[in-house]
Amino acid sequence: MTDTSRRPEPVPGYAEASTAWTGWAVFAGLLMVLLGIFQAVQGIVALASDDFYLVGRRGLVVDADFTVWGWTHVVLGLVAGLVGVGLLAGTTVARVVGVVIAVLNAVVNLVFMPAYPLWSVLVITLDVIVIYAITVHGGELKAESY
Repeated sequence: MTDTSRRPEPVPGYAEASTAWTGWAVFAGLLMVLLGIFQAVQGIVALASDDFYLVGRRGLVVDADFTVWGWTHVVLGLVAGLVGVGLLAGTTVARVVGVVIAVLNAVVNLVFMPAYPLWSVLVITLDVIVIYAITVHGGELKAESY
C-alpha cells in the first residue's frame, strides 16, 4: 500500500515532487472558479428579473431588494473566480481568502435559500467541499506550476 501522507524526497536540481493529494488542490481551484461563475449567473438573474425567484423581497431572510442581492452575488462571484485562479497558482494568500470567500458564499446562499432552495443547497455543498480541499490539501500546489 502506498503511503501518501509524506512527500517524496526532492531530487537536487529539480522542482519538489508532488504528492497524490495535488489533485484535491487543483480541484479546489477549479471548483472555486466554477462557484464564481455560478454566483455571477445567479446575480445577473437577480438583476434581470425579480419574478424568477420563488418568493418576493418580503419572503427573504434579509429584506433587501433583488438588485442588492444581484450585485452581492456578482461581486462574490468575481472575487471567487479570481481566488480560484490564485489557488491554481498555489499562493498562500489565495488559500486564506478562498476559505473566507467560501464561508461568506455559503452564508449568503443560506440567507438567500428561500428564493431558490435547490440552487442554494448545491452551492453551499460545493462551498463545503472547497473549504475541505483548501484547508486539508491546499498547500500541495506550492511547488507545482500549472
